[in-house]
Amino acid sequence: MQSRFLRFLTYGFAMLTFSLLLYMIMDIVIRGIPGLKPSLFSWTYNSKNVSLMPALINTLYMVLFSLLLSIPLSVGCAIFLVEFSKPKSRFSEVILMAVQTLSGVPSIVFGLFGSIFFVRFCHLGLSLTSGALTMVMMVLPLGIKTTQEALREVPASRREASYGLGAGKVRTIFRIVLPGAMPGILNGIVLSTGRIIGESAALIFTAGTLAKAAPDLLSSARTLAVHMYALSSEGLYIQQTYSTALVLLAVTIALNAASGLAGRLMKRKNDHE
Repeated sequence: MQSRFLRFLTYGFAMLTFSLLLYMIMDIVIRGIPGLKPSLFSWTYNSKNVSLMPALINTLYMVLFSLLLSIPLSVGCAIFLVEFSKPKSRFSEVILMAVQTLSGVPSIVFGLFGSIFFVRFCHLGLSLTSGALTMVMMVLPLGIKTTQEALREVPASRREASYGLGAGKVRTIFRIVLPGAMPGILNGIVLSTGRIIGESAALIFTAGTLAKAAPDLLSSARTLAVHMYALSSEGLYIQQTYSTALVLLAVTIALNAASGLAGRLMKRKNDHE
C-alpha cells in the first residue's frame, strides 16, 4: 500500500512538472509565432522593427568567448581533482569547497562583482569581455562538476590496460580517459551554454544593453535574454518579446539536440573501440 502511494506521488509530480513545462512552451509558441516577421530579423535595431538579430549575434559571441575560456579551466581542474590529487588532500578539499560555494551564489551577485572588478577596477567597461569573464565564473562550477562525474565513469580497467601497454599517465588521460568521458563533458558544455544564453541579470551590469552587434570585444553587447528583458520592461513590444523568447527556446533546443546526437555518436564509437 505504501509503495503504491509513493509510486502514485512520483508519477503525479512527474506529470505535473511535464504539464507545466508543456504549458510554458505552448504559451511561448502560440504568442510568439505571430511576431516572427522579417523585420524582427533585420541587421539593424530601431524603434520600428526592434530587431533581435544584433542580440542574437552578440549571444553567439558571448557563448563562444565564454566557452573558450571556461572549458580549458573546468576540464583541467577536473582532471587534476580526479587523476592527480590525493584522496582527501587539503588542497583538493579547498578547491571543492570553492566550487560548491560558487555554484550557490546568485547570478545578481556575480553581476555586481563583475561590475566592480571587471568593469571598473580592470577598466574594461560595459563590454563583451566583462560579460564573458563574469559568465566564466558562473559556469565554471558546473563544468568542473560534470567533467568530474564524466571522468569517474570511465572504467578503471581502461586506465590499467593503457598503463600495462606502457603508456604514461598524461598519454592515458588524453588518449583513453578524455575520449571516454567526452559525452559527459559535452553535456556539461550544453548546460553551461544554456546558462550563458539565458542569463540576463549579471550581463546587464557587465555587458551592457547596447542594441547593436558588438564590433569588438571591448564594446557593449546586448544578448538575447537582455534584449527580451529590455523589451518586456518597456511594455511596448510584448509581441516581439514572446517572439524573442521563442527564438531563444529554439536555439536552446537545437543545442541540446546537437549535443545529445554528438554524445551518442561518441559513445558508440568508444564502445566499438
